[in-house]
Amino acid sequence: MQGDSARRAYLLDGALAAAITAAVAAAAWAASSPSALDLLLLVTGSLALAGHRRAPRAVLAVTTLCLFGYVVHAQPGSWAAFPVVVAVHAAARSGHRAYGIGAGAAFLAGYVGVLLVSGPSAGEAVERALLLLGWFLCAGVTGLIDKNWQAYLHQTEQRALDAERTREETALRRAGEERLRIARELHDSLTHSISIVKLQAGVAVHLAHKRGAAVDPALLAIQEAGGEAMRELRATLEVLRTDGPEEPLSPGAGLARIGELTERARAAGIALSVRTDGDARTLPEDVDRTAYRIVQEALTNVARHAGRARTAVRIGYAERILTVAVLDEGPCAPGSSITPGTGLTGMRERVAALGGTLVAAPRPDGGFAVHAELPLALPLPGAVSAR
Repeated sequence: MQGDSARRAYLLDGALAAAITAAVAAAAWAASSPSALDLLLLVTGSLALAGHRRAPRAVLAVTTLCLFGYVVHAQPGSWAAFPVVVAVHAAARSGHRAYGIGAGAAFLAGYVGVLLVSGPSAGEAVERALLLLGWFLCAGVTGLIDKNWQAYLHQTEQRALDAERTREETALRRAGEERLRIARELHDSLTHSISIVKLQAGVAVHLAHKRGAAVDPALLAIQEAGGEAMRELRATLEVLRTDGPEEPLSPGAGLARIGELTERARAAGIALSVRTDGDARTLPEDVDRTAYRIVQEALTNVARHAGRARTAVRIGYAERILTVAVLDEGPCAPGSSITPGTGLTGMRERVAALGGTLVAAPRPDGGFAVHAELPLALPLPGAVSAR
């Protein structure tokens, strides 16, 4: 972006120098027929202005010497000083005010000397000298104004960048404070409640064993689910207490442990079948986590809303897409209006973050279906598929 801006500025400088060259050459031809030396001095001194951004002092010296040489040789009118006036302006704009004053004064003194020698009256010489003095003063003043304006713009831009950086830092700090507050609230509320549930389930199992009675499978499922909830809650609290991205997959948050998730669902009374299509392989962590969470949330919804209906989980591995589908035969009628809750909203957000698609809607033959497609990177050549 900066390179394009600099290129445009150099092109503009070249066009300006060419226009000045054409103008002074036309004025020279209008005054008299200039010699080859006169044209060489005019063209060299004027075209040198194209480099005033990169070498303002060198341009000032070349333009002043060339145009002064032209004045001495051709004794033109005041218009011959115009390229020098532009060079003085450029020098003052670049911060070389002293050089601009010196060059302008030297050219003005030489020009007045030529006028006095060439024959114009003293009054005419003074008049031209005052005119050129005004031009040079205007060039120096406008150069300083331009320099100060550029400095002001740069300072304003820098202040805007600093303000934006400060706002971002403040937002990050507040986000971090909010994360810590949420972590404390979760720890103080959920951790205690889940610990009580897990403890009570463990006591009930222990008493059943002590009395020699059969342990209800639902009770064992509660005990196992409580332990799993505690592990995932600790992992979530660790994420909230760090500023980096999500940590690597916890042991219970990937398709590698889909079997344990489905076993807990069966223990909760869901008639569940699981099928994997395609060549299973190691997945990116974010895709693996999202697929697991989709199945987990869908099974939770089956237990809550579908009366533990018969359910099928389908995992499909394709070259570029991972397909996750959870189909239940619950009481949801075809065409029923579904109001997405926190669970479905969370699913959509996770899938959208990966650039995938999610469809969660009643099935045409009754029941509910969750179908997600998650994009995958192509496997490396020669990679061995994991089963």
